[in-house]
Amino acid sequence: MATVHIDRLLETVIRVGGSDIHLHVGRAPVLRIHGRLRSLDTKTLEPDDTVALMKSVTPERNQQELQEEGGTDFGFAFGDQGRFRVSVFRQRGNISMVLRLIPCKILTFEEIGLPPIVRALCRRPRGLFLVTGPTGSGKTTTLATMLDYINRTFDRHIISVEDPIEYYHQHQKSCFSQREVGVDVPSFAEALRRSLRMDPDVILVGEMRDLETMEAAIRAAETGHLVFATLHTTGAQGTINRIIDAFPVNQQEQIRVQLSTNLLAVLSQALLPTADGHARVAAFEFLVITPAIANLIRENKTYRIDSSIQTGKKYGMQLLDEHLWRLFDEDICAGEECLEHARHPTDFQGKMDAKARGQAGPGGLLHKKDNQLERDAGG
Repeated sequence: MATVHIDRLLETVIRVGGSDIHLHVGRAPVLRIHGRLRSLDTKTLEPDDTVALMKSVTPERNQQELQEEGGTDFGFAFGDQGRFRVSVFRQRGNISMVLRLIPCKILTFEEIGLPPIVRALCRRPRGLFLVTGPTGSGKTTTLATMLDYINRTFDRHIISVEDPIEYYHQHQKSCFSQREVGVDVPSFAEALRRSLRMDPDVILVGEMRDLETMEAAIRAAETGHLVFATLHTTGAQGTINRIIDAFPVNQQEQIRVQLSTNLLAVLSQALLPTADGHARVAAFEFLVITPAIANLIRENKTYRIDSSIQTGKKYGMQLLDEHLWRLFDEDICAGEECLEHARHPTDFQGKMDAKARGQAGPGGLLHKKDNQLERDAGG
């Protein structure tokens, strides 16, 4: 019987420009390519196959954690072709795995499409810069680009706390210390506490998962450090509310004041397949904290932030739906994809309907994409 080799799977996902490999019992390996799942034309995996594939890449320590906890996460390098972030878990008593490709090449600001003001914010000596969005929206890639820019341009001590480490950074003009939760340090909060004794200038918090980590990140920004952090939230206004609501009611007033004085910017992003199905493009919502917006945060008037973003275009600010509309209007992304990621889908649909009445409409675009996907899948 043919066996499935992990090296061949890793080489395939790199060659076809995929982002993830899914390995489940009862199904052939599946790749995610430009946001779409594609089954490989290989054998259906048996329980023994997924166990063998898991053992071929999983460190002893993580195999132990899998036995005890029913799941484990880690990262590994595949030669110089890329790194993979791996999640191994049990389901229905069998082993399943999802491997995400972290490319070796760090993208530039221009390749990602980041607003030019982001460069200026990376020069700031202190403050909190939040990058938010759902899982798989490219937050890690965006942060790697910003940290790489600081690393190459300024003499700083950069400390990153990640779970697991994804992009590897070399020492350049800066010193770069990368700490992995579970390997180098027990938790994000503990790593943040200790990092303040390591003469840091810039700190990356891979994820603000709990109240303790949020407190530590805000305190680090307050004590004169530039702190980057991620949250699984959508939209700038929702991100600020999520942080404030995580704190007990009697602390919320104080947190509003701390955020108003320490928050630099919120970059919220989504990742969409292009209309031809051959690539993906990021859509951004971008909030820069001006004195007027700091007042809104302090006075608990975050509901007015969206209108402040609309009037803050000279600072590079934009709402997510504005960027999505541009992607649709310029035929870069299909209407259904933009609608799926819109924060106000009803309004977005109304604009799409109005555009359809005024001209041929987006229908042809959507059909063109579906045909392309069929060709990609060999249909």
